[in-house]
Amino acid sequence: MSTLSETITRAIEAARTAGRPALVPFFTAGYPSPSAFANTLREIAGAADVVEIGVPFTDPMADGMSIQRASHAALEAGVSLSWIFEQIEVLEGRPSTPLLLMSYLNPLLAFGYEALAARAAQVGVAGFIVPDLPFEESADLREALAAEGLALVQLVSPLTSDERLAVVCEASGGFVYAVTTTGVTGGAGGLGDSVGAYLDRVRAASPLPVCAGFGIRSAADVQRLASHVDGVIVGSALVESLERGAAPATMLRELAGA
Repeated sequence: MSTLSETITRAIEAARTAGRPALVPFFTAGYPSPSAFANTLREIAGAADVVEIGVPFTDPMADGMSIQRASHAALEAGVSLSWIFEQIEVLEGRPSTPLLLMSYLNPLLAFGYEALAARAAQVGVAGFIVPDLPFEESADLREALAAEGLALVQLVSPLTSDERLAVVCEASGGFVYAVTTTGVTGGAGGLGDSVGAYLDRVRAASPLPVCAGFGIRSAADVQRLASHVDGVIVGSALVESLERGAAPATMLRELAGA
């Protein structure tokens, strides 16, 4: 029987086999409102290959203003990690799309690694992305998740050396998250001229699929990256779409060029 971690990898590989990059959207749990969470998740999952659900946090240091606003609003509305697990557990009509949680470290530490892994596996969450967890300090969480068959997706950046890239990619689960810039999410600077060469370098080092995130806002961005990665991650553009009250599935299909 395959693990939950492997369902992520398989979903991305299936998209590649179909001749397109996998679409991995991110949205903040409980935004635009906690009562809309179930419908928002179903809509997004129906247009995606893997879904990242953001756990709101008071100091989202890797995120730009759009996701910071969403995080603040969700916290004000009482959204927590336990609440997210409860909502996923009772979700009706859930698509088969693998679900990841993207969280800063403090909520996970407060939950406890073993309890976190067991609860995530119980509700069918396939893994975690933790942007403020240094690789050198990630072994305890990675081992706790692996014991339940869950992934700890590792992040790399254009500043990651070849030597470190090999080690980090080897330790990753599900896929490797290639951050396209050295700034925060949602930047308006676009993708740099050297992004293709950087992503090719990550792909050559990784035994897993590689998905690019940060700064991807348009179908043209997706097209530009399509030959360099196995999937694309879109966060701020989707959160801004939700902020405007737009239908998320429509936005995602336009992004994918469908």
